[in-house]
Amino acid sequence: MATSTQSRPAPPATPPAPTYPGTRETRIAMLALAGIVVHLALRWLPGVAHWVADAPLWVVLAAGVPLLWELGGRMAARQFGSDLLAGISIITAVLLQEYLVAAIVVLMLSGGTALELYAVRRASAVLDALARRMPGIAHRQQEGGLGDVALEEIRIGDRLVVLPHEICPVDGVVAAGHGVMDESYLTGEPFLIAKAPGAQVLSGAINGEAALTIEATKLPVDSRYARIMQVMRESEQARPALRRIGDRLGAWYTPVAVAIAVAGWIIGGAPQRFLAVMVIATPCPLLLAIPVAIISAISLAARRAIVIKNPACLEQVSACRTLIFDKTGTLTYGHPELTEIVPAAGVEEMRLLSLTASLEQYSKHPLAGAVLEAARRRNLPLQEVAHMAETPGQGMQGTVDGASVTITGRTVLPPALATAVPPQQGGLECLVLLDGGYAGLFRFHDEPRRESHGFIRHLGPQHEVGRVVLLSGDRESEVRYMAQKIGISRFYSGKSPEEKVAIVREESEREKTLYVGDGINDAPAMMASTVGVAFGQNSDITAEAADAVILETSLGKVDEFLHIGRRMRRIALQSAIGGMALSLIGMLLAVFGLLPPLAGAIAQEGIDLLAVLNALRAAMPGGDLTDFPQA
Repeated sequence: MATSTQSRPAPPATPPAPTYPGTRETRIAMLALAGIVVHLALRWLPGVAHWVADAPLWVVLAAGVPLLWELGGRMAARQFGSDLLAGISIITAVLLQEYLVAAIVVLMLSGGTALELYAVRRASAVLDALARRMPGIAHRQQEGGLGDVALEEIRIGDRLVVLPHEICPVDGVVAAGHGVMDESYLTGEPFLIAKAPGAQVLSGAINGEAALTIEATKLPVDSRYARIMQVMRESEQARPALRRIGDRLGAWYTPVAVAIAVAGWIIGGAPQRFLAVMVIATPCPLLLAIPVAIISAISLAARRAIVIKNPACLEQVSACRTLIFDKTGTLTYGHPELTEIVPAAGVEEMRLLSLTASLEQYSKHPLAGAVLEAARRRNLPLQEVAHMAETPGQGMQGTVDGASVTITGRTVLPPALATAVPPQQGGLECLVLLDGGYAGLFRFHDEPRRESHGFIRHLGPQHEVGRVVLLSGDRESEVRYMAQKIGISRFYSGKSPEEKVAIVREESEREKTLYVGDGINDAPAMMASTVGVAFGQNSDITAEAADAVILETSLGKVDEFLHIGRRMRRIALQSAIGGMALSLIGMLLAVFGLLPPLAGAIAQEGIDLLAVLNALRAAMPGGDLTDFPQA
């Protein structure tokens, strides 16, 4: 182990500026437009030689070489997309010295590609955000004081000091100090969890105002935060590539266009016929109209408080036939409430609540907040806790006002006490033992959103959703209660982020899936689904992992997202298929010599204009953006 020093290590070098998708294509498109304008201006000036007027076009063609190189690579990999026609047109035009035609096609190809790549997130954005969130060093206690060490130097049993507002570097337990930590990055619950000696801490949690000394119980690479990063990395690598609308249409359009062009060459006996057909066949309705429809829909969604992170989700969402929902904060309000206290015989209800709340202030469980809120409403004082410990799966134990208090569950209750416990009902519960004897039962409910039941019923008839799944990390009784209340027959409970990913992958193998969740624990599952939606603004990491972020916590906005995607797809198909139909008419004219290459390029621009104007309708609000009656 390397010896740590009192001085902090040098900060890491500044990473290189990211290269965003579409930057190169945008530059080529701008250069092509400028080159064409300069060429046309020089052609109309008297006394300018042809080679001088053509020089700007040569620059454009040189700039388009990388695009042709990429097309060649796709051909070698037997990927024959719609843009292959554009590449053939460019090469043919250059061979026939039709440089203006070639430059126009370069403009159409680069411009369409730049539009399509606009606003597409990088696959590594989620992992980058997670990595940036974690500290690079920890403060370890050693002889002579504290020393800063790299995370990889931490060993189990090391004592670390987490300073105010720092992020906890490893999983561990509090060895000294009292304070609070924000663990909402994992739970999705906006609670500050009190910490005292013996309390567990999670890597990635944000410390509060007081410094805490913790003892590492896991290595950083084995801690909870690192496990979530690993699951997300695996989800990203396993995410299937989706065939875009343009690729599917181009799969049949490309060979048809090439066959017509060859027929024109044979009929006319001149390669110009081939070029004329290829120019009018250049699939700009695919290269331009579809991206314009997508960007228009992105603009419309933004005005409706829906942020589209991955434009491809707009093409896919209307085809999702399985919808998977997280429970807490998505279908519910995310705030469990204490609804009933059932004290044992001879136990005073208010004393039971006061002792339980005193211990719960150090718990990380979401139900602790409900107990504390109930105690505050009754103006009950919190007692001093002499010692506490919380063991996963076993519950919480501490000494409060001289009494031994244990908060646990029905499944771990000693058999001798089980007969005294009332029958289990729907929802959440916890049992309280005082000095080893059964003292009472607390019942909780996290109520569903007002619109949850109606929204679930709405999905089948209006969106052709055949399968709705409730997927939660909460205990089985609460998930079952919630599923029955809102009308979901298929549900999973007690699932970790890793288990959620496995379930989503299994569902996605059957049909395309839409996952809706709001916590970091939902992020890996979002990435494993066909389309992932982050509900609300609880987590920046979740927003990075999602394809779309719904800023308002309303299920009606999910309905709007479904409608915007379906409407965009319909308009995009109208623009693309309508444009290709006009192009086919132009190709037939070119076959018989009625449309020369330059005229074909101009006609294609007219077709493009019509297709783009129709595609812009996707940005206009209409009466078909929702059909879910919100209360």
